[in-house]
Parts: sequence; structure tokens; C-alpha cells
Amino acid sequence: MTVTQPDARPVPDARPGAGPRVRRSELAAFLRSRRERITPADVGLPPGLRRRTPGLRREEVAQLAGVGVTWYTWLEQGRPINVSVQVLDAISRTLRLDRAEHEHLYRLAGVPAVTDTDGGRGLEPETQLILDHLTPLPAAVYNGRYDLLAWNAAYERLFPVMATQPPATRNALWQLFTAHDCCNPVVNKDEELPQMVATLRAGFGRHLGEPAWTGFVRRLSAVSPEFARMWATHDVARPGSRMKIFQHCAVGLIRTVSTSMALPSPPEARMVVYTPVDDDGRERVAWLLAHPEVPAADHTH
Repeated sequence: MTVTQPDARPVPDARPGAGPRVRRSELAAFLRSRRERITPADVGLPPGLRRRTPGLRREEVAQLAGVGVTWYTWLEQGRPINVSVQVLDAISRTLRLDRAEHEHLYRLAGVPAVTDTDGGRGLEPETQLILDHLTPLPAAVYNGRYDLLAWNAAYERLFPVMATQPPATRNALWQLFTAHDCCNPVVNKDEELPQMVATLRAGFGRHLGEPAWTGFVRRLSAVSPEFARMWATHDVARPGSRMKIFQHCAVGLIRTVSTSMALPSPPEARMVVYTPVDDDGRERVAWLLAHPEVPAADHTH
């Protein structure tokens, strides 16, 4: 398939807000990271000799997507050029982007194909009532940066340190990446932490240049080399249901399935419910609720 060649002339970038240069830099790094993970064999190309790149070459991506080599090179270099939905779709197919990555590509390219949420509103008054009625299931509300906005009694018993943090550090990522190994409540963190960082990266694409987001990433990268390494992969993901296994110092292992549901406000907020998958887990959460005097020395989820 041949895609109509876009205008390859650099154009002024007048988009307001997030900072065009920052957005283009993120786009360039994201495209390189996705290109380098695909081998020639993945797309039916011979490996070739003297290949210096770990994945596809720029000209190979351009050929497969049906766009000019010069234009694609400029795009990956972060130059201010026009880009269309048609061309982005072709590049997305070539790079085998999933849905979250595809949406991330659109946002970084400044193409209004993904509906952004508006800001300014807080939690609806009914939200806390819903959380309370979900007890004995632990449940909480996070924003796109994993700041904890609201929670119920079962969540507080399962993650007491998190619920008692001051607002500046009441953040799930911050607590997890700064917790000592002995005190980290997430047992399957090798699977869970990269997924959470990838979800944060997808949200970051909607907030490029915003001090609250860039400052958070900068601070957490400074205190956690593990977070910095995961952040540098440029992986993106959407919130979703998955298995989470927690270790509580008073009752032991609790296996749950987390279910994430978007809320109408504030923007990008989601309610996450942790449902124990077996009788042992349900009994242990019930025991924690029945014994509020028992302390717990975990760091949070």
C-alpha cells in the first residue's frame, strides 16, 4: 500500500500548552524505541549484513509504511513537520503498536484523534459513598499520576501506610519505588511495576510540559534508578484488570484481581477495586477489618 506523501516542508508549530519542542522530543524517542524492538524477520525482511541498529532501519520503516525516507527521518528527529492521521496509522501498523501505543503516538504528534479530558473538577460526592459500600472489597480512586484521591476502610487496612501519607507522597508509584524490598507489599512486582510505569507514560503524553507531571517524574527518577530504567523504555499501556498479589505482615498473602473503572470526574480518575480470588484472601481481608487495632508495617501498593 502506498500512502499519500505528506508535505515534507518544516512548518511553524503554533500549538499552545504542552510545549511543542518537548512533545516532538518525546515523539522522536518513542518512535526510535518502537522501531528498535522490531527485527527484520518480524516483518519478512532479510537480516542483511553490517546492521548497526538492533531493529528496523529508518528507511525500512518508511518503505513499509509507504512514506518518504526523508520525511520519516525528520519525524523521528523531532522536526516540526505536518503529519496526517493516514500517515500515523500507516506508521502505527508498521511498528505494530497496540491500542495504548497508538493513542500515545497520536497525542505526541499533536493530532486530535484521541479525546483529551478536561480539568478543574474534583471527586463527585457519591464517589466516597460507592467506595464505602464496596467494603469488604478494598477499593480506591487514583488520578492519572497514581496519586491516591479516596479510599475505603478495607483499602486502608490493607495499605495503612499509603492511606496515612501526606498528600505530597500519597502516591502509589512513589511508595512502591521507594519502599525497601523487605517492606514492599507487592509480591509480583516484576510484572506489576513495569505495567504501572507504562500506564503513567501513556498519561504523561497528555501532560507534556506540565510542571506537576515533569517534576514528579524527575523526582522519582532521582530517588529510584529502577523507575528511571523502566521510564526510559518508553513503554505505554492502558489501565486494565490484572492479578495483583500482596503480602501483609499481619495476615500473609492476599491474591486479588484488580478492576479499573474510569470516573466522570476529576479528569483521568479511575476507581480500582481489589477482589480476592480465593477464600483465604477474603478471610484475611475480613480479619483485618475486624481487628483495626493490629498495626501493619507495609509501605503501600
